[in-house]
Amino acid sequence: MTITASPAWAALNAHRQAFGKTHLRELFSGDPKRVESLTLSFDGIHYDFSKQRMSAETLGLLAALATEARVSDSTERMFAGERINISEGRSVLHVALRRSSGPFPSSQFDVMPEVIETRRRMAEFAERLRSGKCVGHKGMPIRDVVNIGIGGSDLGPKMMGQALRSVSHPALGVHYVSNLDGAQMAPLLQTLDPRTTLFIVASKTFTTQETMFNANTARDWLRANLGDELVSENHFAAVSSKPERAVEFGVSGDLVFPIWDWVGGRYSLWSAVGLALMIAIGPHAFDEMLRGAERMDEHFRTTPFERNLPVVMALIGIWNTNFLGASTNSVLPYNESLKYFPSFLQQLEMESNGKSVTIGGEALDCATSPIVWGELGNNGQHAFFQLLHQGGRVVPCDFIAAVRSDFPLPKHQEALLSNCFAQSAALAFGKNEGEVRTDLEKESLSPQEVADLLPHRVFAGNQPSSTLLLTSLNPGTLGALIALYEHKVFVQGAIWGINSFDQWGVELGKAVANRILPAVYDPELDKTLDASTRGLLAFSRKHLK
Repeated sequence: MTITASPAWAALNAHRQAFGKTHLRELFSGDPKRVESLTLSFDGIHYDFSKQRMSAETLGLLAALATEARVSDSTERMFAGERINISEGRSVLHVALRRSSGPFPSSQFDVMPEVIETRRRMAEFAERLRSGKCVGHKGMPIRDVVNIGIGGSDLGPKMMGQALRSVSHPALGVHYVSNLDGAQMAPLLQTLDPRTTLFIVASKTFTTQETMFNANTARDWLRANLGDELVSENHFAAVSSKPERAVEFGVSGDLVFPIWDWVGGRYSLWSAVGLALMIAIGPHAFDEMLRGAERMDEHFRTTPFERNLPVVMALIGIWNTNFLGASTNSVLPYNESLKYFPSFLQQLEMESNGKSVTIGGEALDCATSPIVWGELGNNGQHAFFQLLHQGGRVVPCDFIAAVRSDFPLPKHQEALLSNCFAQSAALAFGKNEGEVRTDLEKESLSPQEVADLLPHRVFAGNQPSSTLLLTSLNPGTLGALIALYEHKVFVQGAIWGINSFDQWGVELGKAVANRILPAVYDPELDKTLDASTRGLLAFSRKHLK
């Protein structure tokens, strides 16, 4: 039985019908304690969801849905190390990566010794590099580190590196390359000194097409510049579950860091995949990030649903997607350092929950993950916010800001926060016809001019949003924030009854690309391909020459 056949789902459907098109103006005017009852705080994170189109009653019904879906059982199964990723036969234990002590998940299946040992090796290497003791060509200290990866081996560390740049090493350059397009790698190489550059190749299998193309280009660049004097082991480290392949490539065995099959790529930030991030911010800050995530893990595991941040956030998403009919969710950081956060969440949410069948293979009869998109909020105000205000679509928004700036300038932060708060208020409450008419009449316009302008100046409002305020952008609050969204995605997957931890759609694209690549060079190989692809290949071959 799918969740849509449950009594809790039926109760929410009935509630939605009774709720009708109740406006947020009415909800606020009818409940003086609304903000108090629809706000949660934990560990430097303040979550105000009072501008969502829901009530305390809605939240109670949604919590009953989580109970009906046995979310607590699913949570315990994950924390117990059961193989809940059934299509790949794997446990899901990224929470182990941020634990401070063991055994975990049990004394019979304890992954903590290897986790702690890997963390120790990472910290030792990062400290050597940060202090200038890690050397490249002819004893010259490493000055630039380039992380080569894609997907989870790029988005997480890159996002956090940008977010925590205020605490990063002042003299070390840490860069990220993921794209096959030479327009990313080539300009970067032009700025680097091959004698003082180290590449970290992050690939679980050490066969990922994009990553290995870029890794080979990096090795060719080093050989072209350093010639026979190149000592490859001085310029490469690796993160892989296949250490023998990394060593064969030219990485010293001492600089190959493991990743395990119970760590999914989009949940791997906390593992050795975060090595470049640890080099940038230092082991101490990296540890603070882990502790923040660990505190959120415990909050998620032990707090009742209606006071549980990840659960409440997940339930709001279910309400917006499955009952209010929203097909997208916009993420709007009001902080330049969080500019990669929407991209990170796109992978976390859509790769995890972009599914249409249950764990048992049964077709779902409801929508799952919304389309996640977004941009820096202050920039978005001068681009797509017009559609949010007057486009007529329901687009739930997550506003995210830090109260204290990580790069303070006089009066800038106050202006930034006022814009963030103003936009969420304007989206919620809008401006009705009477208010617009009063304003226009104050401009001494004629009755006809007022009538002409009136429809263009009305804002319907009633656009749902939540606001996440962090005390500051520090490693602890950011670690908690990422864990919050991870658990949100897990809860939604548990309610929908899907496997949030496989990604067969990604695998299909890789397989097709591997079939097409040889045909780029050899026209005889494209006979099994579809007519459109053959035509595209023919045009490309002509102009590649």
